[in-house]
Amino acid sequence: MIRVENLHKRFGNVNAVDGVSFTAADGSVTGLLGPNGAGKTTTLRMLYTLMRPDDGRILVDEVDAVADPEGARRQLGVLPDQSGLYPRLTAREHIHYFGELQGITGRDLADRTNDLVKMLDMTDIVDRRVAGYSHGERTKTALARAIVHNPRNVLLDEPTNGLDVMSTRAVRDIIRRLKAEGHMVLFSSHVMQEVSALCDTIIVIARGRIVASGSPDDLRAQTGHQNLEDAFVTLTGLGEVTSS
Repeated sequence: MIRVENLHKRFGNVNAVDGVSFTAADGSVTGLLGPNGAGKTTTLRMLYTLMRPDDGRILVDEVDAVADPEGARRQLGVLPDQSGLYPRLTAREHIHYFGELQGITGRDLADRTNDLVKMLDMTDIVDRRVAGYSHGERTKTALARAIVHNPRNVLLDEPTNGLDVMSTRAVRDIIRRLKAEGHMVLFSSHVMQEVSALCDTIIVIARGRIVASGSPDDLRAQTGHQNLEDAFVTLTGLGEVTSS
């Protein structure tokens, strides 16, 4: 579980994140939804300790991520907005490297790697160097690397961005599997269909603040729109809804 309390992050005179508070529960999928520049990625970066908040508190399974960032990282699996893959390593080497950093070795690491390769349909690329991978292949490698240690809490920044249809389905299946196994999954996305299909709770962020939260049905009811996209436009104040 992740609990965020009154989170703030400023860049000069810009309040990128301005008093964000929410709880992402175990055994559920929570979505961060907002327009570009709303503060989603900045919020995620603070949650996985890449950035330090100016104010506020982040608890990852009751570990204070500001006071003990290393302890918080042990509880997390992260797919960031930039994959940061090493071009001269293969996908298998990336997965093994991150598994070993988490203390996984031998047969256990090999079995976990093979399971992820199968789930993400990576058989044809797993022993090729990352240099020359497509965007989708890089994303799948970064996702496998992020969850090889079976973390309790999984943070995903635009996990299906750039993926083809079958790869997108594989990522969605993994998210559902993680939820069924009791993990906490928190992800950002611009894809309304994806958010509606996967999320138990949607947190809508605009201009660094939470403007609404609830289930997809809650947001539709709150705005009076049957279409989640129309509800999103209304909640964020992005423009006039012409149809519903």
